[in-house]
Amino acid sequence: MIPKNTICIWYDSEAVEAANFYAKTFPDSSVGIVMRAPGDYPSGKEGDVLTVEFTVAGIPCVGLNGGPHFKQTQAFSFQIATDDQAETDRLWNAIVGNGGKESECGWCQDRWGVSWQITPRVLTEAVTGTDRAAAKRAFEAMMTMRKIDVAAIEAARRG
Repeated sequence: MIPKNTICIWYDSEAVEAANFYAKTFPDSSVGIVMRAPGDYPSGKEGDVLTVEFTVAGIPCVGLNGGPHFKQTQAFSFQIATDDQAETDRLWNAIVGNGGKESECGWCQDRWGVSWQITPRVLTEAVTGTDRAAAKRAFEAMMTMRKIDVAAIEAARRG
């Protein structure tokens, strides 16, 4: 069944490779239908992959091999909630270690330019909690990090 709402992500030419990486890396992720061009077109030939359907952490997506015309920006990102440091490390290292790059405050980009926020639940709980002084300490600690350090966030929250 075709979902009512699907995220479409523009890739130069590696949508299938990206979809396979996401399916291997994130729980509740898979690769679905690959649509190939039924005929030649201005920037490709019959049989070239046009789109690939995939799911990332339960979210339906379509990867579009649209060519080099548009680039990814951090204006769009996937935010993945992690349960502990081990999961945070595994996902961060998978993205960064596969040709991606680090950014600040739990953000990174994969090798295709798609942005990811690898966000431990403890961070979200700390900065949204009712103890505003603890929230400020956790927030200030986060602002010094690239990959989020769960123990440091918990220590900052405690004061």
